[in-house]
Amino acid sequence: MSQVAVFETVKAMREAVAAWHAAGEKVALVPTMGALHEGHIALVTEAQKHARRVIVSIFVNPTQFAPHEDFKKYPRTFDSDRAQLEAANADAIYFPAVEEMYPPGFASRVLLLGPAAVGLEDRFRPTHFEGVATVCCKLFTQSKADFAVFGEKDYQQLKVVTRMAHDLDLGIEIVPLATFRETDGLAMSSRNRYLSADERALAPTLHRVMQALAARIRNDDPLFQAVADAQTEIITAGFELDYLEARHADTLAPVTSRADGPIRLLIAARLGATRLIDNIGV
Repeated sequence: MSQVAVFETVKAMREAVAAWHAAGEKVALVPTMGALHEGHIALVTEAQKHARRVIVSIFVNPTQFAPHEDFKKYPRTFDSDRAQLEAANADAIYFPAVEEMYPPGFASRVLLLGPAAVGLEDRFRPTHFEGVATVCCKLFTQSKADFAVFGEKDYQQLKVVTRMAHDLDLGIEIVPLATFRETDGLAMSSRNRYLSADERALAPTLHRVMQALAARIRNDDPLFQAVADAQTEIITAGFELDYLEARHADTLAPVTSRADGPIRLLIAARLGATRLIDNIGV
């Protein structure tokens, strides 16, 4: 275990990264909003496979929350986060204030099309990916990292950020990591702590239903009927379903059968006040 450095300004982070690069060391960035769990630490471990130095950003980004969403109550657990990152031998935490990221007069945003405009998360959170892309673009250019590691749990986000980094020639390689799950299949998420005991017991239904749906698609069952049956099962179980869809795994365009290309199943559903998302490949 080593003590992790904490950078609160772009200047401090860039000075450290410049020294690492001057020494011939690669640098990886793991962007987070804090409230870290085992899935985040897995991202750090993956980053260490690609780079000698790893920075974990902790920033609850206000621009990706809609007015009705949980920005103010989003968990902030810096002391616990720092202890976990020290145990994981991360090199540094980038912990900027909102004013450091969005100083007075800030007036720029990243305009998105492609995987950001396919009628999934963007249909329910129309400003979300603009906020995600803007903060990620800033983090990438602020850190000058060689790699950035993202989990596949936020699959549309992964595709949006990968597309943006490529399109804008940001000079950073996006590294995906498979979703980390609890033993009962529930995708690890900082928002899982909002679930009541009864809701937590029901939550793994999402993964179970998606696994069964994937099996039906692999068995060449009619895709539309298989998806419709799975949607009905989710709603009957007590979820408020935003979407459960089969999409092309790369473009996120709608598909009609396995012949349309690799398929990804994506879901978003609510249990009480908590919104859960998940996805699996077929």
